[in-house]
Amino acid sequence: MKFRKLGDSGIDVSLIGLGTMTWGEQNTERDAHEQIDYALAQGVNLVDAAEMYPVPPRPETQGRTEQYIG
Repeated sequence: MKFRKLGDSGIDVSLIGLGTMTWGEQNTERDAHEQIDYALAQGVNLVDAAEMYPVPPRPETQGRTEQYIG
């Protein structure tokens, strides 16, 4: 995995990130955990937790991305 410095922070961030925008809406919690485990095993340390891209937000699923990551 390749990494880049995050500004002047000294933090190394993987060039590949894990997108989580479908979690809770199109993917189950089990899917989410399998994807996190796989990404971490590959060296990914960047997780994009935005959930607004694929569909209009819904109150029933709002916040599930963060819940699954936690």
